Amino acid sequence: MNQGLGGDFCLVCGSDPPLFTDRMCETCTRKRTELANVPENTNYTQCARCGLIDIQGKWVNIPEDTLWDELIQRSVQFHSRAEEIGLGFEPQTISDRHTLLHIQMEGVIDDLLYTEEHTMRARRSNGVCLTCTRRAGNYFEATVQLRSTGRRLEEDELNNLRASLDDVIEQLSDDPMFFITNEGPVTGGYDVVMGSKGLARAWGRHLTETWGGQVNETNSTVGRKDGIDVTRLTLLYRKPGYDLGDVVQWRNDLWRPSSWSKDGAIMERISRQERTGATWRDLEGVKVLAQMKDHVVVDILNRDDSVAEFLDPSNWQMTSVRLPWDFDGASSLRLATIDGEFIALHDMALDHSES
Repeated sequence: MNQGLGGDFCLVCGSDPPLFTDRMCETCTRKRTELANVPENTNYTQCARCGLIDIQGKWVNIPEDTLWDELIQRSVQFHSRAEEIGLGFEPQTISDRHTLLHIQMEGVIDDLLYTEEHTMRARRSNGVCLTCTRRAGNYFEATVQLRSTGRRLEEDELNNLRASLDDVIEQLSDDPMFFITNEGPVTGGYDVVMGSKGLARAWGRHLTETWGGQVNETNSTVGRKDGIDVTRLTLLYRKPGYDLGDVVQWRNDLWRPSSWSKDGAIMERISRQERTGATWRDLEGVKVLAQMKDHVVVDILNRDDSVAEFLDPSNWQMTSVRLPWDFDGASSLRLATIDGEFIALHDMALDHSES
């Protein structure tokens, strides 16, 4: 061993350079340095009812691999000077509550590469998330009432309206309060009781954008908590008694609603080219004469400048009808039956998007 006067040497064993952490040689440095401190056990909480995992105070639905990675990141403490850290792990299920995580890691500390293997036990404890607690207590913040103007909602209409709520929930963020407390048919419509006012309002906007109609909100105070009033929302949605594309009687003539507007609908006259906006108040007296689902599309067999002939689908007899004002030489016509007589309908964009 050459330890010349003033030369560098390992402060532990006296070895010659190269020296590393705290002026120790590689051997002594490795004996006294750990890449990471890994606890023997780490704990997590899972909701016993719905399976959500408590991650830093927030209940979330995550895959197992993501959960193990989260527990490792949360529990393992790496050396303060560690760089270029690489990590891999392999879970081993021991029981329904215990999983061993076999961890391999590497990293550089003061220019030395360290490779270590550790085993950490992940222990699951049961809990109950806020959503399940509130569900069990029939908690709710809002009630959405589905109704129609001037008539009862048909079963297929109710099914479509209710199915749209599932679409809204799927498109919104994964909020645990977006749950349904209770629902079912009532006299004149359908009620849905839910855990979130935000969800109720989002659904209300979707209903009016898709099917038109109006939404009325009512808030009632049910108590106080921490000095703040606790309120519940009742949202009444009234669907128009007609749908886009229906033939309706309005202003002593036949019209078809072509689209919804913020305060009403855009109406198109059947007898001539005319398009106008109408408010819900304007449309209060509208009478549905032929729903779009009852329209028929027939092939033209013969025609002249004003009349077309076709086979009546109900009896297969040759029948004639006056051509619509926008007829452009097409080979087919959309027809509605009004008071037992066929009328030909002008063409609208929604006629081609009907499912």
